[in-house]
Amino acid sequence: MIIIRLLLQTVVLALGQIWVNKMRSALTTLGIIIAVGSIIITVAAVDGLKSSVLKQFTSIGANRVWVFPRMPREAPGRYTWRKIRMVPREADGMLAACPSLQALTPVLGFGAEVQFGDRVEKTVQIQGVRPAWHDIENRLVTQGRQLSSIDEEERRQVCYVNDKAIAELRMDTNPVGTYILVDKRRFLIVGVVETKAVSPMFGGGEAQTEVFIPFETARTMRIDQGLYIMATTKQPELYEDAKAEIRAYMRRMRELAPGDPDSFGVEAIEQYVEQFKKIGAFFTIIAGALVSISLLVGGIGIMNIMLVSVSERTREIGLRKAVGARPEVILTQFLVEAVVLCITGGIIGLLFSYTIVYGIKFIPNSPLEDVNVPFWAVILSLAFCAGTGLIFGMGPAMKASRLDPIEALRHE
Repeated sequence: MIIIRLLLQTVVLALGQIWVNKMRSALTTLGIIIAVGSIIITVAAVDGLKSSVLKQFTSIGANRVWVFPRMPREAPGRYTWRKIRMVPREADGMLAACPSLQALTPVLGFGAEVQFGDRVEKTVQIQGVRPAWHDIENRLVTQGRQLSSIDEEERRQVCYVNDKAIAELRMDTNPVGTYILVDKRRFLIVGVVETKAVSPMFGGGEAQTEVFIPFETARTMRIDQGLYIMATTKQPELYEDAKAEIRAYMRRMRELAPGDPDSFGVEAIEQYVEQFKKIGAFFTIIAGALVSISLLVGGIGIMNIMLVSVSERTREIGLRKAVGARPEVILTQFLVEAVVLCITGGIIGLLFSYTIVYGIKFIPNSPLEDVNVPFWAVILSLAFCAGTGLIFGMGPAMKASRLDPIEALRHE
């Protein structure tokens, strides 16, 4: 109880000394204020950028997997495009052979001329897909109906268009039931699918005109065109199992010998999410460590001002010792003053950084709209401030505690 009371009295005395020397205390803590503010802003910015990128990954689908033809680097001369290209039969048996997969569709994409009335778009992205595309891509059909298995089986010339296609081809707001020409073929519009914005970091950017047709219909138009497979796993964390199952299945389908390189590629969004999380954590630590160097500068400033304070208060120290103050009490007094000075600067730095961080949120189209100050960063900053006060205040505090009372009282 006595120790707690002594500690409280010391804190009050320290705050009194800070208040008496307001200007000097403010200049002394400036280094701490800048250090804490820089740390919090840097950590918050890195964390906000990480959240923004992870949100972009989530918008694509955390459980998304792609299988595509890829020229082996080990023996590029042995393989031709015709040999490595994917064929529909590889997609047909994949779902049954890979229990980690939930749904898949082969995708046959090509550019073609699209015409509506007197409006012609020379190169429009046409994608042939199967009905499972709806579950995988998770894009709403805002008008009309979805593509069905009957459309696929009968190779019907039906299609979706997106909002961008309606605008560029100057269609009615509800074009369902009208016809367009795709590569000189007449297609009935059966639905309108929402336009999905893709971040430029994933090869997206401004929304493009899109037309979706049944996969088998697309094959009659571009039989030699390359295709790829888009699938989803039952759970995002199953991506490693899914990749292993797909690789075993594809090697078996292509009759590759044990020593032969893969003539295909398998990629999963979740693996990039995990990698980015590790990179983000690494950059947070490095950025925080680099900015923490400014705490060293602030700590040196604290030590210098405490040494000045010891010199100015030498007679006070001598008087306190003369009336019975023990050296450890004097040591505690100056140590607490240094810690209080650092924590006060840390709190001001926190208030400053919070103002900056929340100001960033209101910047239009800012990639840091999800910026936030992690609670652990606040606790760590204040702990570093207290540690800085202890480390850099120890020298002046020990000097004060070792002063000879008689010599201190003679000090002018």
